[in-house]
Amino acid sequence: MNQSPPICDYEDSDYQQRFWEQGGRAYEDLVEAIALRALLPPGAGRLLEVGAGAGRNTLRYRGYDQIVLLDYSRTQLRQAQDRLGRSERYLYVAADVYRLPFAPGLFQAATMIRTLHHMADPLAALRQVRAALEPEALFILEYANKRNVKAIGRWLLRRQSWSPFDLRPVEFAPLNFDFHPRTVRRWLQQAGFRVRRVRTVSHFRIPALKEHVPLKLLVSLDALLQPTGRLWQLSPSVFTQAVAVGEGAGAPAGAFWRCPRCGALDMAEEPTGVLCGTCGHLWPIEDGIYVFKEIDKQGPGAA
Repeated sequence: MNQSPPICDYEDSDYQQRFWEQGGRAYEDLVEAIALRALLPPGAGRLLEVGAGAGRNTLRYRGYDQIVLLDYSRTQLRQAQDRLGRSERYLYVAADVYRLPFAPGLFQAATMIRTLHHMADPLAALRQVRAALEPEALFILEYANKRNVKAIGRWLLRRQSWSPFDLRPVEFAPLNFDFHPRTVRRWLQQAGFRVRRVRTVSHFRIPALKEHVPLKLLVSLDALLQPTGRLWQLSPSVFTQAVAVGEGAGAPAGAFWRCPRCGALDMAEEPTGVLCGTCGHLWPIEDGIYVFKEIDKQGPGAA
């Protein structure tokens, strides 16, 4: 099996509590909810949430019959279970985004929020998402924008070495990337998506503003500015609504899983896991979580 690019692993992390619940991120959470509400109308069928984490956004996906929460970290998925409960509507899957364990064309929609910035090979990840979507499926992608006002100012004042106008990604911390909007648009096109709408988000992500300006006012101002994303993208976060184009590869009727190890669709669900009829590998089910990643005994991050 080919080695995946390095993976940012949140196993045993307190990210949800530290960053969102205790980190003063109410503004970011609320403006992201506004963007999602504008770009993702109520739907039907299955939705794939890539990088679901602890399920912060899951309840915002309205109307879908089933939501598959995918994350590399089982710790995060257990927190999502605590938040959302266990029911037929929610399926929890621990897997590598570079080898998604789903039959082609399985989903009618997908989201990837605050996840692409951890991708060492974003195009490969986007191609995997496209393969899991049926034609005309909706895809909501959020990414960290390197061409934002703060970065431009810092570059002009020579307080940072990299140019926000350079089309190449910048890795400002290990497995943390900022991307140029033109580059992301090109990746989406190469992966088989057509961009429909763009919204810029978190225009006022400045500690002093969040501390001294009422939250409701900041959120209202951000909501007014978000539609300007169709003209320019100068905020630190950008939300893109895209649609899957082309026919894509179909799957046999009733197929759901794909073996990440050999790519076979001959998968049978058993009480303890999902068994590949081609390579014979049993992918375990652990406490309600389908585990389709192979643990690297040398340390986290590789599948």
